[in-house]
Amino acid sequence: MNVQFERLLERAEHLIARIESILPQPLAAPADWSASIAWRYRRRSSGHGTLEPVRHVAAMALDALKEIDVQKEKIERNTRQFVEGKPANNVLLTGARGTGKSSLIRACLQAYAPRGLRLIEVDKAELTDLPDIIEVVANRPEKFIIFSDDLSFDEGEPGYKALKSILDGSIAASTPNVLIYATSNRRHLLPEYMKDNLSYTHTDDGEVHPGEVIEEKISLSERFGLWVSFYPFSQNEYLAIVGQWLSSFGVDAKAVEAARPEALVWALERGSRSGRVAYQFARDYAGRAA
Repeated sequence: MNVQFERLLERAEHLIARIESILPQPLAAPADWSASIAWRYRRRSSGHGTLEPVRHVAAMALDALKEIDVQKEKIERNTRQFVEGKPANNVLLTGARGTGKSSLIRACLQAYAPRGLRLIEVDKAELTDLPDIIEVVANRPEKFIIFSDDLSFDEGEPGYKALKSILDGSIAASTPNVLIYATSNRRHLLPEYMKDNLSYTHTDDGEVHPGEVIEEKISLSERFGLWVSFYPFSQNEYLAIVGQWLSSFGVDAKAVEAARPEALVWALERGSRSGRVAYQFARDYAGRAA
């Protein structure tokens, strides 16, 4: 009887272990924080959230980013204040695509990683888990930037409310070693429609007041303490970026000058004079020249 009972107990323990393995578990801290300077948060199909080290972080130097000096100064200064333990703001980088928004954040990570800066990339679909992520890193000595790239929301997405609460509005106190940096092509992060303008009201003296619809759309973006806008490049700025990238690939000055007409055609075919397009042309041209 005792043998049968022990077998039953053993089977029950195995069953409980299997059930526990498929249930969502609290987010656990990585075993080795020194594995990388950048981490990626992923939620598995089972509901388990994990912080995965990025083994090969894309190298980017601040000096390599051209024609965005004003934006670079603001982001670099804010990041430096954060690393030094001084007051700093959450940052929203908005504007034209391919103008260096995410590259600038990666460059700041490379510049300040030796001083303890770390980055955690979180997709917008997983922003509802932000409180768990912040709880895991709150007592770490490093400084963490939680980074969400190409951020925008459709109506009713849960990540919108979660991010809004974390930025400024939660009952929990802000964590001094965590900032949120986000990039977006939308200034207000939500789609805007012509019908939204109907909610504006006008007083007798002509003052304009936005309605509740407009207030809701701007309430998230205004919780970022620092807004940095990026604009499309002029032709000369685009060519300067092309020249910088070609030089970095070892193309000599004479060949860089000769490549200018091709670079303009390349941009025309893509309908954009962005830093990304300049980099793509430089890779193609340098590869052919080699």
